[in-house]
Amino acid sequence: MGLLSKKDSKLILDPLADNNPITIQVLGICSALAITAQLKPSIVMAISVIFVMGVGNVVISLMRNVIPSKIRIIVQLVVVATLVIIVDQVLKAFAYALSKELSVFIGLIITNCIIMGRFEAFALGNGPWRSFLDGIGNALGYGVILIIVGFFRELLGSGTLFGIKVLGDPVEKSGLYAIGYENNGFMVLPPMALIVVGLIIWVQRSKNKALIEEN
Repeated sequence: MGLLSKKDSKLILDPLADNNPITIQVLGICSALAITAQLKPSIVMAISVIFVMGVGNVVISLMRNVIPSKIRIIVQLVVVATLVIIVDQVLKAFAYALSKELSVFIGLIITNCIIMGRFEAFALGNGPWRSFLDGIGNALGYGVILIIVGFFRELLGSGTLFGIKVLGDPVEKSGLYAIGYENNGFMVLPPMALIVVGLIIWVQRSKNKALIEEN
């Protein structure tokens, strides 16, 4: 990342792996369980959080010197709620069916502890540019896990990706179904999202011994 200093690059790269908000900090698990039965809503949720965190961190950073400390949480909630309303209205205007599918979970971005945590821990103490990078980095780390979980849950649970049959037709017994393959119905249930996240954590920590020592 030649345009960024090494210190700035870490703000984006660290949350993707060694300081991932879901697998390391264990934050934002609810949406990973609730909306990852299919890949498309997982991607839309990831993009939504990237927008809210990137813009939100910048706004909080710009306001950090004028926000009274006693009402800073309220101000943060107002900022994130405004951005979430924008996301919700854009989805309703351009992807109404998907907005209905995501339903209340878009609104719950307001209470996502990753977002509020970065507002409080980083944006209030850093300038707009570094706050933007921090927001984008943490949102990407969150989004990558959602997309991975959504990919495997839809593929193994429904045999599809983006609703397109990729393993064959289970009714006509084509593709893998011709040799006896069956969709795993458990993969579309919320508990399987937790198991998939657990497997990702296991793989990540088995490859990085430092994470095991720290925890």
